[in-house]
Amino acid sequence: MQLTKHAHACVSLAREDSRIVIDPGTFTPDAAQAVAAAEAVLITHEHFDHFDEELIAKSLDARPELRVYGPASVVERWSARRGQVTAVAAGDCLTIGGFEVTVFGDLHASIHRDIPRVANVGYLVEGCLYHPGDAYHVPDARVGTLLLPTSGPWTKLGEAADFVREVAPSRLIQIHEVMLSEAGQQSTARFLSPEMLTEVPLAIVPIGESVEV
Repeated sequence: MQLTKHAHACVSLAREDSRIVIDPGTFTPDAAQAVAAAEAVLITHEHFDHFDEELIAKSLDARPELRVYGPASVVERWSARRGQVTAVAAGDCLTIGGFEVTVFGDLHASIHRDIPRVANVGYLVEGCLYHPGDAYHVPDARVGTLLLPTSGPWTKLGEAADFVREVAPSRLIQIHEVMLSEAGQQSTARFLSPEMLTEVPLAIVPIGESVEV
């Protein structure tokens, strides 16, 4: 399948005539276009940089065929749209827009003890690509391509390195990068490399470009 990297946490996945988008949030300038081109939207959690509520609400109104998946804390606001929205939780296995998706995880990583943790799920697509949302939850499954968050108030480089070691993917692609400058991204990639802390290099896919996964 083809992965298109959008700004921050958002990626689109396409294969033949099927397309899904994960985490189109307010830090993603082309989120509306990504959603308009997709059959389904997957949301990992309710934070605005992953979930543009206004955009999704307008899209559900405009496109009755659109399907949205996410934790109950996300989709329960559209309880009248049961045919369009589906709450997911760890252990769920679904076919979404022609893709096989397995759900892992439960909570957002801790930011600070004074900030409540929200529900957060990760999505394993086609048994090979894992989007963890905002958590270092290690899925109980083999992962070929891991999408790794590299910046944010909850992230820590050492924990990210340990997460990569535990997941042991064959490929590592950066997401959640908006809080890092270009120099910061390159510095992170040097730490997360076979020369330093991980066995696989961190690939920085430019925004708007696509790769096969």
